[in-house]
Amino acid sequence: MRPAGRDAEGRVPATPSIEELRTIAREIRRLVLTSVHHAGAGHLGGPLSAADMLAALYFHFLRLDPARPDWPDRDHFILSKGHSAIGLYATLALRGYVPVDELRTFDAIGSRLQGHPDMTATPGVDMSTGSLGQGLSPGVGMAIGAKLKGASFRTWVMLGDGEMQEGQVWEALEVAARYRLDNLIAVIDHNRLPQYTWPDFGQRGREFPVQNLAGKCAAFGWRVLACDGHDMDAIVRTFDGATRPDGRPTAVIAHTVKGKGVSFMEGAFAWHAKPLDDEALTRALEEIDAQTGLSAPPAGASR
Repeated sequence: MRPAGRDAEGRVPATPSIEELRTIAREIRRLVLTSVHHAGAGHLGGPLSAADMLAALYFHFLRLDPARPDWPDRDHFILSKGHSAIGLYATLALRGYVPVDELRTFDAIGSRLQGHPDMTATPGVDMSTGSLGQGLSPGVGMAIGAKLKGASFRTWVMLGDGEMQEGQVWEALEVAARYRLDNLIAVIDHNRLPQYTWPDFGQRGREFPVQNLAGKCAAFGWRVLACDGHDMDAIVRTFDGATRPDGRPTAVIAHTVKGKGVSFMEGAFAWHAKPLDDEALTRALEEIDAQTGLSAPPAGASR
């Protein structure tokens, strides 16, 4: 028996309700967990923190046609934080771009679903990413191209808060504001946890992510919105506001929890890219299946 809400090919419907979006986000998390477990490698924390937003984008906001991945008037999406590729692949599979069963080939030699997104191999991937900090720049180019051609599509770029430390991001922010790219939306997955935690964690600690992202983006000329990145109602309201142009590019700062949905992964940097054994997978899936909704703590709360 196929899961509730799926069609005969294992895909979910394209115009779901808020509750259905929550269900899709939980299914994305399930597929992330099972795919990484099967591959024996892959990232977990980042895809789990982005799952709710990916569900909202691909099943509510993005204008697209899985039967025509190269449709010129489609909305464009770039996963700048390309190490979270399995989250994108799970979403694309549920949306009908690739068979759900193909997720079992994730990160395997010859697979279309490599460890980082490859626009030359995977249907629905608009930009190859993985070198962090470089995803917003092609997004700016796509948005400028749409303006020059008089095209109506929007470009969405999802960034991690860690990669906001890269100078190229801020150069792209400045250029986007200069050209008044109100068809460009940057979604920042602000989970506040890098791969090797904070500077006080021995020699493996990394610098803190950029502080006051809202103020800095606004200073560069962007309209800034914020939401709880695990509250589907809030995500939909905020993304809807982001699609209402006011002459500026829009940055959505989504306050999230790394590893969201699995208690022993939440806020734990060790699960940034750690595969699961059989016992951990069973525990994680039981937790996902038991959930009826997800909510992030208030911005600034301890994690």
